Amino acid sequence: MQDLLKEIRACDVCREHLPLGPRPIIEAVKNSKIILISQAPGRVVHESGIAWKDQSGKKLREWLDVDDETFYDPANFAILPMGFCYPGKAKTGDLPPRKECAPLWHHQVFEKLENVKLKILIGSYASSYYLPKSKHKNLTEKVSNFDDFLPEFLPLPHPSPVNRFWRIKNPWFEEKMIPEVQQLVRKIL
Repeated sequence: MQDLLKEIRACDVCREHLPLGPRPIIEAVKNSKIILISQAPGRVVHESGIAWKDQSGKKLREWLDVDDETFYDPANFAILPMGFCYPGKAKTGDLPPRKECAPLWHHQVFEKLENVKLKILIGSYASSYYLPKSKHKNLTEKVSNFDDFLPEFLPLPHPSPVNRFWRIKNPWFEEKMIPEVQQLVRKIL
């Protein structure tokens, strides 16, 4: 696993498309229990080199009901974005993750993992990629019908502050679903 992570962290396949250059963000060990499959690191994470060390990460840890020590233990959570590098800024939020990463690297990482209990799909890019044949057409439908994808996958919205309006429009998510998510994570950990 460590050799593969070293190879991924040295990847520069899409260098010419990255405004800040490549800095692949990934964490995993062969016995990681929960895989966090998200979109791509933001600028703050790119600069620090620490996955989810931003406002989105703070909200995600709150949703999962885990502290920093638990979250950053790769035996608990592997971090496997759809795009490993910061893709740049869009009009609202960041650009979509680069399309090269997931097909190039994800299957190789999964082959090394021996103890995965759950893959949490964070945001529409991860859900669309891993649940392409779902009868639920958009992220809201996938999240509200999360039981359809268990025990392998758990779709969640992205915890970005940009998505606060989605959370306001869908109060059931934090009121009813998050307690179930927390119970599931506790059971796995």
